[in-house]
Amino acid sequence: MVDEVRQDTKMEKKKLDKPVENVEAKSVSTEKPREEVKDAVKPITDKKIDEKKPEIKKEPEKKEEKPVEVVVKGKFKEAVVNGRDLRISTKHAIAICNFIKNKDIDVAMKELGEVKTMKRAIPMRGEIPHRKGMMSGRYPIKASEAFIKLLKSLKSNAIYHELELEKLKLAAMPNVASRPQKRGGARFKRSHVQVKLIPITKIKKAKGKK
Repeated sequence: MVDEVRQDTKMEKKKLDKPVENVEAKSVSTEKPREEVKDAVKPITDKKIDEKKPEIKKEPEKKEEKPVEVVVKGKFKEAVVNGRDLRISTKHAIAICNFIKNKDIDVAMKELGEVKTMKRAIPMRGEIPHRKGMMSGRYPIKASEAFIKLLKSLKSNAIYHELELEKLKLAAMPNVASRPQKRGGARFKRSHVQVKLIPITKIKKAKGKK
């Protein structure tokens, strides 16, 4: 009897032990697939999120452009030409500037052309021989050629800026330039000349005065 009871108890223990082992095994088996599912879901969700995000394109930075200076024609009222270090006598330059002052540019060029051919003399001061129609004068050929070049460039400058030559007159100003030294102590002749085309101004007389 004792042996039978022992066998029954053993059988009962085995029966009790078996379901416990099965439960543990089931619990272990159920946990593993959950982890695998989580790992498998992660990359899918990441891909979907990446696809939904709109790609922001960076616009290239625009460089600040400097304003370009534009020369507007008809903007100027005067035309100017500067002759630097001209190889002419300052005395002749002063005489020619006084000669062409307040004249029309075409008339001045024509008269200087006559000076080149010695058909017209330029009035000058000092102990100089008398000329026809004036007290004293000379024919500065080299200086007149230099002035004709300046007047041509002045005229082209005025035409480019659309100035009306009929309403302009000449104004000229000579200056002494630096004079390089020759051998023996003598110096070369050098002069600066500025020639302008300025508008003609009419002087209004005051009322009550003759």
